[in-house]
Amino acid sequence: MHVLIVEDDTNLSAALARILEDEGNDVDVVNDGEEGVTWGSTGNYDVIIMDVQMPKKDGFTVTTELRRMGISTPILLLTARDATEDKISGYDSGADDYMTKPFSSAELMAHLRALTRRQGEVMFEHLAASDLTLDLESYDLACNGKSIHLSFKEFSIARILMASPGQVISKETLINKAWGQESSAGDNNVEAYISFLRKKLAHLGSQAKIETLRKAGYRFVENEDTDEGIGNHPTMPLITD
Repeated sequence: MHVLIVEDDTNLSAALARILEDEGNDVDVVNDGEEGVTWGSTGNYDVIIMDVQMPKKDGFTVTTELRRMGISTPILLLTARDATEDKISGYDSGADDYMTKPFSSAELMAHLRALTRRQGEVMFEHLAASDLTLDLESYDLACNGKSIHLSFKEFSIARILMASPGQVISKETLINKAWGQESSAGDNNVEAYISFLRKKLAHLGSQAKIETLRKAGYRFVENEDTDEGIGNHPTMPLITD
């Protein structure tokens, strides 16, 4: 099982990771809500364990944003708050389960087993952004009746970018998610696959494009004729290749 932990308490996140890894699971850990959205939006996880009270974005907000993106990954919210209204807020945001602290490792694993058994009930097979549709099973990218098959790395990068239109994604994040944190891949690898994707967008005749923001990363823009969002980064020189 591949698990994402979103928890700002580094001691707790380390303890959770150790419990899960001892059970044979692969674990990634991030420490604030914004990273939770970025990593969770890749759809590469079997389950997400998320704290409610975090910097930048709380767990309710992160859950809501992921669900709006079409991410169906089961989400287990962790919190020290056990008031009924907090639990209702968690479920209303799109969470699948809710567990209050403190808890035992046995209780945690029981919740995760229950979540993953239910995972197949809701599946999003496509990711749509702008005029593009990405098939999450076949790795085909389609636009206006035309489609083209993506390699696994092209698919992984396209999925990350399309899941967060308008958001700047760093090269480091793309490397960590598409190649893995222990990979020796570097900036040149990312640049090469971004170039491949741009050529495929052009082949499909898509109005979307992938912008480069120097020293910041890449951004999926849903319509190449609009400058929407560029003003949010006035100090970042914009290039497109």
